[in-house]
Amino acid sequence: MTHEVEHEYDVVVLGAGPVGENVVDRARAAGLSVAVVESELVGGECSYWACMPSKTLLRPAIARSDARMVPGLRQLVQGPLDAAAVLAHRDYYVSDWKDDGAVRWLDSTGARLYRGRGRLRGTRKVAVEGPEGEHHLLTARHAVAVCTGTRAALPDLPGLTGARPWTSREATSSHHVPDRLIVVGGGVVAAEMATAWQALGSHVTVLVRGRGLLPRMEPFVGEHIADALTERGADIRTGVNVAAVVRDGGTGPVTVVLEGGDRVEGDEVLFATGRSPRTDDIGLETVGLEPGSWLPVDDTLRVTGSDWLYAVGDVNHRVLMTHQGKYQARIAGAAIVARAAGAEVSETERWGAHTATADHAAVPQVVFTDPEGASVGLSLAEAERAGHRVRAVDLDLSGVAGAGLYADGYRGHARMVVDLDRETVLGVTFVGPGIGELLHSATVAVAGEVPIERLWHAVPAYPTLSEAWLRLLEAYRDGAGES
Repeated sequence: MTHEVEHEYDVVVLGAGPVGENVVDRARAAGLSVAVVESELVGGECSYWACMPSKTLLRPAIARSDARMVPGLRQLVQGPLDAAAVLAHRDYYVSDWKDDGAVRWLDSTGARLYRGRGRLRGTRKVAVEGPEGEHHLLTARHAVAVCTGTRAALPDLPGLTGARPWTSREATSSHHVPDRLIVVGGGVVAAEMATAWQALGSHVTVLVRGRGLLPRMEPFVGEHIADALTERGADIRTGVNVAAVVRDGGTGPVTVVLEGGDRVEGDEVLFATGRSPRTDDIGLETVGLEPGSWLPVDDTLRVTGSDWLYAVGDVNHRVLMTHQGKYQARIAGAAIVARAAGAEVSETERWGAHTATADHAAVPQVVFTDPEGASVGLSLAEAERAGHRVRAVDLDLSGVAGAGLYADGYRGHARMVVDLDRETVLGVTFVGPGIGELLHSATVAVAGEVPIERLWHAVPAYPTLSEAWLRLLEAYRDGAGES
């Protein structure tokens, strides 16, 4: 019989990605003892297969594109990217898929790391099966936080499994540039990876089931990005459905068969078709929950119906973004600490210290394509569906002085959605070169519910892209751009 060593901690965290790390940080800062369980690399998906490698691949593409729009510089950057150097820089940023640095940070907090597979075993208990066959049973005095994230979800298609498709992991970690890359999907991963690999030399074909790219953002964002990809040689097909994938022996060229019989051939195929929660093998059945399910939570990130189990980050399906998961972790950590001290914690106080209100009202997102797309808060359609009385103000960013200085032939667009009853900003969306750095000012305006009359006193420096704020306010004042 296997010997199982028992340990007790104030908090047990399942998953040592950025979300789990932030729960650890908040709990340890308050003096609680913490155990964290990780089955792969400390640092998680974001550090090794998502945010960091993808943005490292994209940065040279965007920098070259920007340089090509600057007189006196464009003629010097007409050649191809040095793909080997880009991939080597990517490897550096992911520490060659080693987590030594992340482990050192975790150790510095005083938390105890358990390597291996962690599974719930009833109330406040987590069983860990380690890599060397050791077994531990961890008991949490106050809370268990599930921070296991998501994995790529692949559709059930004939031939797909044997075709060895890329998912987001392969797309960010590949060491070769395919001559022809087929991208199936129209969301953020699809748009960003199409941008990156096209810049590295692949001929890219994007197959989108819907009407266009980035359907969750304002329509003009996907339109601008699709136009740019097409101008650089990508083939973007919308309104198509994949029926099968063919790749004999799992090597060589791959063929994607569309409904209707059309066939698209490539050297690799990336399926960017959604995510599923990593909850299928963590013992949810021992606490009355469905294995493989998303975990519903209240605004303190506590699982519905539980007084000890928290689900933080992607697993709760509120917002599947790293920065928002880290925000949730800070909120959950504060709530765990307060409850451990016997304090009263409100689950409903809007913008309270223990409630993740921004998940509903002020979610920021940057899509690191060329041009960039960025948004925070509600789109016009979302605001109208929510019953707000709103007005949208639109702006062609090419008319902003800073845009003309940024690049010759600058193309971009902005939209501000205003709550007419409260005279506050409900949402802002930008698309254009360099606009990702504009987003935080919009986030502050939306999260702070700053009145329009006060925004007039936030003077943008001249001549910068941020002067877009002044132009949007002027358009609102003058009654222009109504939707």
